[in-house]
Parts: sequence; C-alpha cells; structure tokens
Amino acid sequence: MKIFHNSFITKKYKRAAVAIGNFDGVHKGHQKVFNFAKKFANKKNTKFGVFTFTPLPIMFFNKKLNNYKLTSQDQKFKLLKKNKVDFIVNIKFNKSFSKISAEQFIKNIIYKKINPKLLFVSNNFRFGNKRRGNVNLLKKFSQKYNYKLKKVSPLMHKKKIVSSTRIRKCLMRGNLKLANKLLSRAWAMEGQVIKGKKLGRKLGYRTCNMDIKNYILPKSGIYAVKAVIGNSNTKRKGIAYIGSRPTFGGKKILLETNIFNIKKNLYKKRLKIYFFKFIRGDKKFKNSRELIQQMNKDVILAKKGLKVSLAL
Repeated sequence: MKIFHNSFITKKYKRAAVAIGNFDGVHKGHQKVFNFAKKFANKKNTKFGVFTFTPLPIMFFNKKLNNYKLTSQDQKFKLLKKNKVDFIVNIKFNKSFSKISAEQFIKNIIYKKINPKLLFVSNNFRFGNKRRGNVNLLKKFSQKYNYKLKKVSPLMHKKKIVSSTRIRKCLMRGNLKLANKLLSRAWAMEGQVIKGKKLGRKLGYRTCNMDIKNYILPKSGIYAVKAVIGNSNTKRKGIAYIGSRPTFGGKKILLETNIFNIKKNLYKKRLKIYFFKFIRGDKKFKNSRELIQQMNKDVILAKKGLKVSLAL
C-alpha cells in the first residue's frame, strides 16, 4: 500500500477508484464503501485509493476537542491496508486547506491532482470552505472533470446509521458490545507505557500506565482486555482501568492495565490494548482494603468475560 502525504500522486495511481472521507474507526459503514469501491475498481481494472485528512477537520476547528478519535493515524492506515486499499492520499488539514472553496477543491485537487475515474462518497459528505460542497456539487461537475460519482447509502444497524459518532457515544456510555459490533472488531488503544505512582503494585496488581492522548474517552471503569506488547503477535489477557483514581484523589484520567501472569517491567514499551467487555463503572472506595476486595472480584469477572469474547 502506497501512502502519499500530499495530493501530488504519481501517474500509476491516477484514473483510480477513490473514496473520500475521514474514516475514523474504519467501521462497518466505511467497509461497505470500500467493498463497493473495490468491486468497481476491479471491473474497470484500476486501483482503489482512499483520500483522507489529518487531523480530523472537526479537531482542527475545535482546538479544545482533545479526546475524540476512535483510531490513531497508524491504526487507521493499518486497517485501511487490511481492507485492501492500494493507496492513501493523507492530506494535512490546516488553515490554508480549510480556505479552499468547494469548487476549487473539485477542480484543483480532485481533477488536476488526483484525477480519479470513479469517486465514492457517503450521502452526507461535506467539503470545502465553510462546508459548502456536497454530493450535488460533485455530481454537477462530474462530467466536466471526467469522473463518475458513486453515492453509497449508509449502512444501518437496528434502524440506525452505523457512524463514527454513534460508536463514540456507545463507548462513552459503556456499551462496548455494540461499539465492537459496529466496528467489526475489538476497539483498541495504542501507546507507550509511562511512569506511574506504582499504586497498583502496592495493591497487589502491577499495572502498565498509558496516556490516553487524543482517543475518545470511554466510560470510566473496569474492562476485560487483551494486550499486545511491542511487535509481538501474542494477545495476553488482562484487566484495565480507565479513570482518575478517585479513591486516591487523582485528577488526570489514565489507562492502567494489569496483564495477567506478567511481572516484568514494561516501562517505555508500546502496548496495544483491545477492549472486550465493560465490567463496572468507576467508584470511590473508603480505603485500600475495600478497593483490593473489589479488584479481586473484578479479575474473576474479567477472566469470565474474556472466555466468551470475540477473537481478535
């Protein structure tokens, strides 16, 4: 898979089938667009590409919106590759790009630089300065700029659209089961293990602490998880906590993971944590003893939850 970090793509990737969008999460709805586009690309004997943006436009316009993303850029690219994308055009969404009018975007970027044979967008796709561009405008200019526009109707699940927004809401409410179903996989966070206050060790549960960074904040509490350490292919069972440690008067929200049967120090190692089951919400305990008693119960529930969990 070839990755372009600007719109100057080589001739080999022009006259392709191209899907445009944020594709945060690369969920089942996005996968429907990709499958649709790949079929047309195969029929036309051309390549299939994705045109996407970094950062997400909504995060660019709202600088205070820190915790929002379902996937990191690296995760998104890996998932796109898994979906057999031939190439990615990853545009840096900045001030100058945000000022491009919808008509200029079609003429100067889509036509002159990308020059696709087929263009795939969702029904609600908006683009250009002040989001003035839409599917109708793309249709209007399709003949002039020599591309065919293909609208893909949204994927529905229980009479509701499968969308990144819906999945974010599921995670924030602790509805991990539905979130994972809409994603078609276990939702995951990636990051480096950072130094903590070693509270877990004192409580009998050594934990790996990770900064949540720009990931969406799921409901605070305890989760049954699986962890991958570094470049390993081994998925190790564990239990994770997301919260601010109210029992100890904490403020910052962290992800703390206890990987079962691992006692070595994983400081500075990269971890990927897959979330399988929401066990319980966060709670302030009277003392450490009460917390340890609950943690012992949580581990039993996590192990039971992982026995019936989805395969990664």
